[in-house]
Amino acid sequence: MKAKAKFADHLIIALAVVAGAGSIGLFAWDARPTFVPMMWPPGAALAWDAFLSLLFFVQHSGMVRRPFRARLTSVLPARYDGAFYAISSGLTLTLVVVLWQRVDTPVFRLEGAARWVAVASSWLAAALLVFSGYAVRHTIDFFGLKPIRAHLRGGTPLLTPFIVDGPYRWVRHPLYSCILALLWARPEMMADGFLLAILWSSWLVVGTVLEERDLVADFGDVYRRYQQQVPMLVPWRGPVRVQSDTGTPGQPRLDV
Repeated sequence: MKAKAKFADHLIIALAVVAGAGSIGLFAWDARPTFVPMMWPPGAALAWDAFLSLLFFVQHSGMVRRPFRARLTSVLPARYDGAFYAISSGLTLTLVVVLWQRVDTPVFRLEGAARWVAVASSWLAAALLVFSGYAVRHTIDFFGLKPIRAHLRGGTPLLTPFIVDGPYRWVRHPLYSCILALLWARPEMMADGFLLAILWSSWLVVGTVLEERDLVADFGDVYRRYQQQVPMLVPWRGPVRVQSDTGTPGQPRLDV
């Protein structure tokens, strides 16, 4: 491997991790200040926050679609596809956080037992979010690094198997379920947070439906059975039992 290509691979890996993890950390920092105060009236500030949210939705959901990724491969090596997506999403999310305008008009404030329930629920959702990410650490490439690492080793990345484990036996998208819970399980809500919860919850639901189309295209009938037996976001049924005697590698049978 040429030294130039090796350097490019390491650089892209570093940028993907820093941009991806850094932006998520900033977004999760609930007590962050208004980095760039614009001193606008509440209505204008909320309109600006809505625009920033829309900007992220378009970037994040648009770039992951198959037509865009197909066009991207004509410009960048295919191994950089996932990492470029992580870098672009990280930079856009950082822009949203930095330019976000706080509007400290209270919408609600819980007291007493209700407040403790909201706090406990948010901590539980955060713990389940981490657990859900850990459960798919071998199947979901969060920062798009696996193809680059395979290239550095002189190999090719393995095909991603379809595996149902842990919280994925309860809902098909536990990461999104936890994020939705974190958006709403709050002891108090200000106007900008309320706007964020409404817009981002709506986008998560719509984005999940679009993502499922790609998953059906990738895994076919096995994912259609998964859709029939496991709820999308709300765990209203019990967990499925996974049996591996189908004879098809990476495609377990799901039985409620």
